Amino acid sequence: MAHLSFARTGHRPWPIPSGAWTWRQDWRDLLFAHWPVSSSSLRPLVPPQLAIREFSGTAWIGIVPFRMGATLRPFPFIPFLSRFPELNVRTYVEKDGKPGVWFLSLDADSLPAVWAARRFYHLPYHKSSMRVSAAGGWTSLESARPCPSGLVCFKGRYRPTSDHHEAAPGSIDHFFAENYRLYCQAPGGALHSIDIHHFPWPLQAAEAELEPLNLVEAFGISLPGPPAHLHYSAGVEVVAWPMRPA
Repeated sequence: MAHLSFARTGHRPWPIPSGAWTWRQDWRDLLFAHWPVSSSSLRPLVPPQLAIREFSGTAWIGIVPFRMGATLRPFPFIPFLSRFPELNVRTYVEKDGKPGVWFLSLDADSLPAVWAARRFYHLPYHKSSMRVSAAGGWTSLESARPCPSGLVCFKGRYRPTSDHHEAAPGSIDHFFAENYRLYCQAPGGALHSIDIHHFPWPLQAAEAELEPLNLVEAFGISLPGPPAHLHYSAGVEVVAWPMRPA
């Protein structure tokens, strides 16, 4: 069964994968907050098989809070079970000419989702206590999880400030948003990829009040002040294929 997003595929950097997709996800009310960082600061955090991608002569680290819905095909989304807040820290990589996302961490307020993502996709998910709300046009999200040194925390609120647009190829908006592959690493070190598909992101300019706190500092990276780029998106519905060797 084809997904509704298959009606548009021309924006993809390569064709739709062969085989059946297995996961359906709903990503809503996202903020893309990005800071320039040196590639050398990211290199110890990224497998050597992956090249760290740069734009405007620098690597980038992103913090992306949003509302997640996730379910296995063919099941529907179930309130209070398959919908929850999520927060990820990411950078951008490439292997064999295929660009994608490398996650440094993902926090979610759903124990089943965290277990499934770690077990079947080798993604660095953590169960966190999270709260998301909306008021006056703002989306607010708070997250906290225990770690050996105390708590890893994030607090922020954000809202769109423009009409939406689709990112132009070659733009920094496109570099951040239009990625159709995730890379992950199995416990034994084997590198894998997960292909995804969705309509092009409907992006808007955004404003935000963020307290990343120690979310990124846990990786030995200090953020250089406020985000250099902020984008909001009302969201997309996503399908994902099974993990494959990269």
